[in-house]
Amino acid sequence: MNAHAKPMPATASKSPALAGQVRVPGDKSISHRSLMLGGLASGETRITGLLEGEDVLRTGDAMRAMGARITRQGSEWIVTGTGNGCLLEPEAPLDFGNAGTGSRLTMGLVGPYEMTTRFIGDASLSKRPMGRVLDPLRQMGVQVLEAGAGDRMPLTLRGPRHAAPITYRVPMPSAQVKSAVLLAGLNARGVTTVIEPVKTRDHTEKMLAGFGAAIEVETPADGERHIRVEGQGRLAGQVIAVPGDPSSAAFPLVAALIVPGSDVVIENVLMNESRTGLVTTLIEMGADISFENRRDTGGEEVADLRVRASELAGVVVPPERAPSMIDEYPVLAVAAAFAKGETKMLGLDELRVKESDRLAAVARGLEANGVDCEEGADTLVVRGRPDGKGIGGGTVETHLDHRIAMAFLVMGLAAEKPVTIDDRAMIATSFPEFLTLMTGLGAEIA
Repeated sequence: MNAHAKPMPATASKSPALAGQVRVPGDKSISHRSLMLGGLASGETRITGLLEGEDVLRTGDAMRAMGARITRQGSEWIVTGTGNGCLLEPEAPLDFGNAGTGSRLTMGLVGPYEMTTRFIGDASLSKRPMGRVLDPLRQMGVQVLEAGAGDRMPLTLRGPRHAAPITYRVPMPSAQVKSAVLLAGLNARGVTTVIEPVKTRDHTEKMLAGFGAAIEVETPADGERHIRVEGQGRLAGQVIAVPGDPSSAAFPLVAALIVPGSDVVIENVLMNESRTGLVTTLIEMGADISFENRRDTGGEEVADLRVRASELAGVVVPPERAPSMIDEYPVLAVAAAFAKGETKMLGLDELRVKESDRLAAVARGLEANGVDCEEGADTLVVRGRPDGKGIGGGTVETHLDHRIAMAFLVMGLAAEKPVTIDDRAMIATSFPEFLTLMTGLGAEIA
């Protein structure tokens, strides 16, 4: 999204019961990795269900710039890769727009190559810290020739003649850091090891194994995960069916819970245990969510979720659950605003460095709409009103953050008064069909 474009506000109003059967876009994390690994592998990778949001398409553009061929044929994406170790130096900067995942993982992928690569992004991405990825890359011999203050974009990397494999203990739960190091290890001679004290989403490990990488995962008695990948091996193109994104499914799911009388089925949702923290939490709060047609697709469990309007009650969300629902806290806060009693969310420090300071943005949005909340350094307490009385009437500053925008539009569907967001344009980064899907269920959004 162009940060200088004219804002496009949107307003959500109290809606009748939501009903219908919908399918959300493909999982964002798997979509990014499909294009990256497909672009790196030898031969052809065929992808269905790819999320065609701006963030993912930026990753595709970056892989094209480094020699991969990527085309769309009907509903299928065809990727012809360069072969592991054979990416080309891009002629121009790689512009990732607002894509934090795409940019950080690509830094890992290309850092060990003996070439110069420049990374740029929009105003929001340029504020996000990249040091957590650059620190292990430096240990592998990668030079950071240029970077903004605090290791931020724009930045330029120069890879070494021979990258050194490392053993790296991830200092915070971060699938992006883990993945960047593993992808960097693909071009380093020897074995690169990542030690993960707290398990995060494991799509990179599963997909590397699927593409033929020599990778192993051990979990000793202490619970730490040791992930080892051997560099300079051959990757082979695959056929990938991308399941529905649980982070996108979160919005119609919560909307169905809080709008009285609703009954909605969300099809083909990824049920990977590292991604289901929101569903676990909502069920603890009393949500009526049933899992239908459970099945396996390409090594990942998926299911159809049937969601009925429910009376929710506040709970304490433990900090160890944060990695499995880190992108869902904004919409969980909306659910909590309509729950009986107090919901306390712990261990939210990672929200400070998302597309925006998500913790602060959620708290300000709640306050602007009459919701009693309390923001701590890494906590959020929300005191709900089950009848929605007094909620709404405010305008939410989205800070170019798609999840803030969608979460507060969901709030407006059950609030006493309409809820307005200052800009809806950035929703296209992850969920281009959001407005069409929601209004198709009966949501009042204009």
